[in-house]
Order: sequence, then C-alpha cells, then structure tokens
Amino acid sequence: MEIYRRFLPLGTRLAILSFVSVLLAILVAVILMGVKVSHLLEEEMGRRALAIARTLAQMEAIQNNVGHPGGASIIQPVAEKIRLATGVEYIVVVDMNRVRYSHPVAERIGGRFSDRDLDRALSDREYITRTAGVMGPAVRAFSPIKVDEGTRQVGVVVVGIITPTFAELFRAIQAQLYPSLAIGLLTGLLGSLYLASRIKGAMFTLEPEEIARILEERTAMLQAMGEGIIAIDRDMRITVINEEAKRLLGTDDDEVVGRSITEVLPDSFLPRVLQTGQPEFNQERVLKNTVVIVNRVPVRVKGEVVGALASFRDRTEVHHLAEELTGVKSFVEALRVQNHEYLNRLHTIAGLLQLNRVQEAVDYIFAVTEEQQELTRLLTKNICDYSIAGLLLGKYSRARELKVDLHINRSSRLSRLPPHMDAAALGVVLGNLLENALDAVREVEPSRRRVAFEMRDDSGGLVVVVRDWGLGIPSHLQERIFEQGFSTKGTGRGIGLYLVKKHVDTAGGKITVHSREGEGTTVTVRIPGESPCSTPSSNAIQGVTS
Repeated sequence: MEIYRRFLPLGTRLAILSFVSVLLAILVAVILMGVKVSHLLEEEMGRRALAIARTLAQMEAIQNNVGHPGGASIIQPVAEKIRLATGVEYIVVVDMNRVRYSHPVAERIGGRFSDRDLDRALSDREYITRTAGVMGPAVRAFSPIKVDEGTRQVGVVVVGIITPTFAELFRAIQAQLYPSLAIGLLTGLLGSLYLASRIKGAMFTLEPEEIARILEERTAMLQAMGEGIIAIDRDMRITVINEEAKRLLGTDDDEVVGRSITEVLPDSFLPRVLQTGQPEFNQERVLKNTVVIVNRVPVRVKGEVVGALASFRDRTEVHHLAEELTGVKSFVEALRVQNHEYLNRLHTIAGLLQLNRVQEAVDYIFAVTEEQQELTRLLTKNICDYSIAGLLLGKYSRARELKVDLHINRSSRLSRLPPHMDAAALGVVLGNLLENALDAVREVEPSRRRVAFEMRDDSGGLVVVVRDWGLGIPSHLQERIFEQGFSTKGTGRGIGLYLVKKHVDTAGGKITVHSREGEGTTVTVRIPGESPCSTPSSNAIQGVTS
C-alpha cells in the first residue's frame, strides 16, 4: 500500500479506485439481475406448467380413463403428444392410488408415484413446487382430475419443467450481455478519469502528501510570525488564528476556531472586507487596550471571495522597529548620552563654584572642552561625511557613559565613500560593530573594558577594524553571528550584525572575524573601490544594534 501511494499520483489512484468501484457495482448488479431473472423465469415456468396441468386435467380422455384398467393405453399417447408439443420435461398422470398412467419413460407406467409432494394434490389441492431431481432443478405443477362436474377426484396431473441454472442462464444471454458490460465499463472508466481530474483540479493539482506538508509549514509559519493572524470564511467563521493573535485579543481559548468573528471580536472590520472584496492597509485600532496596526485582505479562489484575513501588530513594537531601521534610535541615544554627560559636567562645575573654587572650575571647563574639541576636530578633519563623524562622536560619548575606554585611532580617516555603499549603509556597519563591541566588554573587569576602532581608506578601498577585549565568541557560534535573528542576548535581537553582513555583501566587501574565548574579538571589514563623499543627509545614520 505504501508503494502504491508513493509511485502512483493522486489522479491515477482516484481513477483506479473509481473504476474498481464501478466494476464491482456492475458485477453486483449483474449477479442481482441474474438472480432476479432466474426467479422470474422460474415463476413463469411454474405458471406455464400449471396451465398445462389444468388443461390435461380437464380433458375427457384423461378424466374417463384414469383409474380404469387399460386406461394407460389411451392416456399415455395424449400426454406424450402434449409434452412434445409444449416442450415440458415430463407429464405424469396418476390415480388416487398413486399409480402412473403416463410417463416419459414407458417402463415406469403402472408404477407408484412415491414423492410426498403428491399428498396435497390427492386432497384436491392445486399448487406448484420446486425440486432438485436427477435431471436438475425443476418446477412441478399439480392439478387434480375431477369428474361428475367437479364433485369427485379421480387422479392428479403432474407437469415438470427443468429450470436453467444461473450459469446456464448466463451462457444463454452472454452474447447480449458482453456488449452491455463493455459499454458500462467504458462509461465507468471515462467517468472515473473525469472525476479524478476534477478532484485533482479542486486540490490545485497537489498530492495529499504535498497538501499535508504545506499545511504543516503554514501552521509553523503562522505560529512563528510576530504578527497576529485571523482568517474567516464566507460564513464569517474563524478558520485560522495564531498564538500572537490570541495574545493580543487577550484570550487563550482553544475553541476560537469555528466561532463567528462577530462573537469573538464584535467590532471587527473583516466582514466588511468580505463583502466589499477591497483590501485595507495600515489602519490603527484598539484591541484590548492595545493600539495595533491592521492590514485586511480578501481571500480569493478563482476570482471569487471565499474569506478574509487580517494581520495586526502592536503599534509600539512597529514604532520601535521603525526607529531601529531608520536610525532615529541612534540619534536619540546619542543625544541622550551627550545630555547626560553634559549634565554631569555642569553639576561638577556648579559644585566647584559653590565651594568658591573658581579657578578649578575654569581649569575643569578648559580641560573637558579641549578634550571634546580635540576629538571633534580630528573627526571632522579626517572624516568626509559629517553623519559618520557624528556617529563616532556619539559612540565615544556612549562608551564614556558605560565606563568603557573607546580608543579611536588618530590616523583614522574617510576621504571617500565606497562606490556601492552610501553614508547610511556605512553608518549601519560602523554603528553595529561598535555597539556590539561595547556590549562585549560590559561583563568583564574594568581593566579590560577597552575597545579600539580604526578606519582607513586608500585606492584599494575602505578598511574598518573594531577590536574588543571582551569574553570572545565560542568557536561553534562564530559562523552564525551574521544570521538573521541569531543572538545570544535574548529575543528581539539578532538584526544588527545581519544588516552589517547584508550591506557589506551588497558593496562587494568581506568581513573577517578573529575571536578567542576569554581574550576578545577583532572584526575587520574590507570594502573595495572608492567614490566621492556625499553631503550628509538627515537619515544618514541607521544605527541598528542587535
């Protein structure tokens, strides 16, 4: 059976099963029809035999000679003549003492009819019986012989006709039966092929195994999605709902499927989409005190709307993701760090002034401004794109807040952008590499909280080196760090390094990672070619961090 399923496509299997069903139905019909015809033929033969027996019983030659000596010489010729004329197997005339006066076998005339079937006929009864004799199954008709106007019985006429067996009957009609069977089987075969093609078409020419696989994949995909999914059929009953949708709806009821959407979500707009057939995108609504962004689309099969589907996601999550991808979060983070740093410095200055340490306050102001201005002058001089320079300044301030020593090599420069990488893409690469390096040294002792950054370009292209003295990356994970969604920092991470790899690959570059557990990690990015620096744009930095 497994081989049958594996090597025969669904259409062929359906055609074979349908044809076998038709064949069995025809065979059963032929058998039942044969049995019915046999019974009808037997009944007809019984009526015919009884009619012949009645005719003989009413003949004067029979009535006047049965029961009289020498009567057989008159009765036998009459009975034989009628037997031969009607084609019955035998005609037996007996008197009330069971003595035969006629028989197809002359030697049996004068003998006694011992069969118990005769008993009722001797009691003035007329009937038909069925028996299995030496010549085969037969029907026998018994008719009493009466005289004196039917008041006195003098004997019985017995007429027997051999009935054909089912096999004999089949052989007799097979010449007419075979063409009918052939036409019926051909019709059944064509019908089976048509039915198989229709079923196959309704299943989009998919095999059952393919349908099962697609269903399992769809179920896994729906449950893995970060969006809530609800689908309804044309009767507005829920057919699909994933776990995220249940969470946003605030229900853990496993019996949601099959219920009306208006019962589960009374103010749903899915029925409207079902009626109009028009999709609705990026609409905001409130679900259980949560603002979500909803997309609704009709489900069509062969152009006909058979259902509707809604996908929705927490607006807060969408906004967070948008901030990550557009760089807003990086700018906000940089401003927050600088604001925090300057507040600390202002507090220090205010404290010195309150203590009348005016000169110390002045010296402190010059010291911190000189340090900041030196780094600013270095970056603005050596980095042609102001957005990249701003990114590095922001990461430097971020490192100071985290008490990490971020060393930016004074020879770092960016005189031209790579030909296939704009400032926005380069900002993604640098921002994520630095942020991952800062994260890597958070868990080590203060003396090892160091990160080194170097960027240089020449006629061969751009080279970026970021080194940290963190815990390093286990060897079995180094090949996976650039996979989308992979992260050792928990859920909702694993985007940044994936985007780094994506932008570097797009620019035709290469990433090299050297890491030892307990010693740290060095990431080197090489991007070939060069192109003139462009004017920084407002969205130049997309500092997505994983």
